[in-house]
This record gives sequence, C-alpha cells and structure tokens, in this order.
Amino acid sequence: MKNRRNLYLAALILSGLCFAGCGDDDENGKLPEQELSEEYYTGGKLGTTFNSTSFAYEQPTAVVDESPELLLQFKRGETLFEHEFTSNTEGVRRGLGPVSVRSSCLSCHPGYGHGKRMDRYRAKDSGNGYLLVVTDANDNYVSQLTGMPQTQAVYPYLPPIDESGIKIEWKNYTDEYGNVFPDGETYSLIYPEVTIERSAINVPMPDFYKVRLEATIGIYGTGLIDAIPDDSIIAQYQYEKSLGFTLNDAKYLPENFIREADGTSHPGRYTYGLTRGTLQNGPGANAIWNITNVTRSDRRYHYITTAYATAMSQNSDIQEKLGKTEQEIYADLMSRELPAEMSDNDYIDFMVWHRGLAVPAARNLDDPTVKKGKEKFYEIGCTACHRPSWTTGADKYTGDPMVKDKLPRYPYQKIRPYSDFLQHRLAMVNDIRTGWCRTTPLWGRGLSEKSTGASEHLHDMRARNYNEAILWHGGDAKLTKERYRNLSKTDREALIKFLESI
Repeated sequence: MKNRRNLYLAALILSGLCFAGCGDDDENGKLPEQELSEEYYTGGKLGTTFNSTSFAYEQPTAVVDESPELLLQFKRGETLFEHEFTSNTEGVRRGLGPVSVRSSCLSCHPGYGHGKRMDRYRAKDSGNGYLLVVTDANDNYVSQLTGMPQTQAVYPYLPPIDESGIKIEWKNYTDEYGNVFPDGETYSLIYPEVTIERSAINVPMPDFYKVRLEATIGIYGTGLIDAIPDDSIIAQYQYEKSLGFTLNDAKYLPENFIREADGTSHPGRYTYGLTRGTLQNGPGANAIWNITNVTRSDRRYHYITTAYATAMSQNSDIQEKLGKTEQEIYADLMSRELPAEMSDNDYIDFMVWHRGLAVPAARNLDDPTVKKGKEKFYEIGCTACHRPSWTTGADKYTGDPMVKDKLPRYPYQKIRPYSDFLQHRLAMVNDIRTGWCRTTPLWGRGLSEKSTGASEHLHDMRARNYNEAILWHGGDAKLTKERYRNLSKTDREALIKFLESI
C-alpha cells in the first residue's frame, strides 16, 4: 500500500517558501507551515494528494482516507487492480476465459498512469497499455472482432489475433515547417504504422481493414471527473459552439447519450471516443469485465463476438481437445447464464478504489519560470480546449443499483483537470479512429516519468514530450500551435515547465 498516511495534508514548506514542490523522498503528506493557495489543490480539498513520489497516482482521496470502512474497501479494490487474474475455476481473481485483452489492469496502466510507447505489441510486456483498433473502410469497428481485440487465449482456444503477426513501425514525420521553429531550433516527430498479418487473425475478416493504436489513459482523479454535473459539460459544449469550434455535435444529441442501468442517460465524458458517461457504468465497470473477461452477476456472459464463437466451435482440433460438438462449444461460448466469477462485494470494493483515487497537487506554482509559463499558456489560447477548472455538483449518483450510495463522493469541489471533456479534431497523420478525440486532462502528467517510467503523450503515445504533443496539434488548435511556435525558446520552455507543474 506504499506507506499511505493522511494524504489530504499538504507537504512541508521548506525554507519559508510557499510549497516549492514535494521532495522526491516525501511519500507522506505533511502539515503545511502556511495555507496554500487553492490552485495547488488540483483535485479540490477532498480529492488532492500532496504525495509527489513515484506512488503519487496511487493515493486515496481525503474522503477515503478519513473513513476506515472506505479505506479498507479501497485497499481490497486495489489488489483487484494490481494482481493478475487467472483461468482458475475457484478462488479470487479467476476468469480470463476463453480469451482476454490483459490478465491484470496494472498491465495497461503502469503506475496507475497512461500506457507507454512500445515498439511491439505483446500483452505481457510491462507497461504496454496499447489497445488495437481494427476498422473497416468506413472507419467502423470490424464486427468480427471485439472493440478491444483480444490476443490472449486459454487452451485449447485460439486468440482472435495472434500477437506474432502484429507489427508496429515508428516512422519519422516532417511537418509543413520542415520541423524547424522560426528561431532555428529543430525538432523531430514520429508516428506509428501498425499492421496485422491476415494469417494471424483467427476469425473471418473483410477484404479491407486497417489498424490503429490507442493507449490507456491515467485513472487517477476519475471519480472527481464523475462528479462534474452533466449540465456543466453540455454548457461547455454550447459555449465552444458559440465560438465557432468544430466539435462532434452528434455526441450532444439526447438520443446519443449513454444509457445507465437505471434508465437515465448522460453525455459522454470518458475515453477518447466519449463512449462512457459515468464511471459507475463506464470505464471501471466495463474494463474489469471485458479486458479480463471476468464475469459477474450483472454480466454473466463473455466479451466475444459471434464470429469468434463460430470459428472456435467449428475448429476440429478444439472439438477433439474439449470432447464436445460444434453445437455444445458454441452454446458454451455464447451463454448468457455463466456463473459469476467476481463477487458483488469484490466489484463494489473495486469501484470504491476506482472512484477513490486522488489527484496529485500542483507543484512549484510560485516559481518565476512556472508563472511565466502559465502566462503564456493562457496568452496563446491553450485554455480554449484545456479548460483549467470545473466545480463538481451535489454528486448524488442514482445509476447502477449495485454501487449506489456506496462510493466516495466529492460535492462542490473546485477541481483543475485542464480539459473541456469534448471531442476535437487534431488532424494528424494516421489519426485516431473517426478523427475525433477527447481533450486529455493535463493534471498530474508532470509526474508521469516518475510514476510510470515514461512521459509520452497523445492517444497513441507518439509524442515523446510536451513539445512534440503541442506540435502535433491541428484543427481548431492549429492557431494556438502557431502561437507556440512563434514564442521564444525561453518562453516555450517556461510553458512546458508550467505543464510539468500542474
């Protein structure tokens, strides 16, 4: 549990200065010598941790830390996130059958952060948070594969995709400026080209398909994002539309909102594609099921396609090894009455943990260079999409009855995720599926290298640093990128230092 103690408290102020940044060796929050400005409380008073070590992303919020019952559930939920599931038929963390994307959540979220940039696709490579995105000529998901295609299988089944046939090639890219700033400084840009050999796919496929990568996002602070009222997000959409921004309007038609277990509907706020409306019925609830294929009482079926079930049931080698007929294998694979492998209590603990993760406090905000960087961040227009702050609502969730009234709450907190939670187009080579991508929250990203061992950015981790991430921006953000390019080298470095501080 990484020596967690009262993480709601602030770090010690050294030499009489106002919070110059938690030291590398400070794993526990300490009482401040003087009151900090509210801007340091990135997750509000209820959701901020002043731990800035390699365990910064793993800390519980003050709400959890101050409740013995929630803290115990948080610790139990943490083990479900960190440890591998197995194909055992008994015991805790059983499942993985017949196929899975990963055997543990931590595999995709190293240090609880974003996935790392990788040179190959192997599910068991440490830090590989890549998810394959396989689409047809119309950029729709290929129906023969699940939205997150699996590459792991339990004997004697075959995975839908054999990892040995996946190739990732990183290519150099030269932009319209020849990769040179106006002041003469040069830079480099790279992007991934991904292919899957047809022979490595164990289900029928259309004549044409293409492959992209999407990396996992950081999971700290997702409970605070959950507490933002729906009408605040809709108001942000309407505000940006009034400014003439190009947005994915379809996401804000009421008929396209995401339906909850209780029948209510919500605008999307999670995932690059805005496919999840609340944490309780979204990323956490979905991933712990489909990534590991672990069933539970409300999802007593496998995350597979009919094409996969058909291919496996018709495979004579699998029939022989299982001693079952085609019809029996197909019925087993497509059953919607499978026994629950995750108990309801384990699931509740997992969701307490997920909604209970704090956000690292901002650091070094009184440093003159950071102040200059903040000034430039606002001046060139970054805040148009990376909205600095939001205020949470009453935070009274009424959706999934299994977790209703059982999770940590964060009412009326001013939080600073630096995102508008809307989809924009960045117009990049080998772009994300559909071209629409949610604005990624920037809070805590400056601790990524320390917490995860990597500090790449963007949906496929093509940007190796903040500078490259900014230079990949296009679409509505192109003008802001132009302004960044025309800053002096000193001002560019100051802006990046500010990003590293929030």
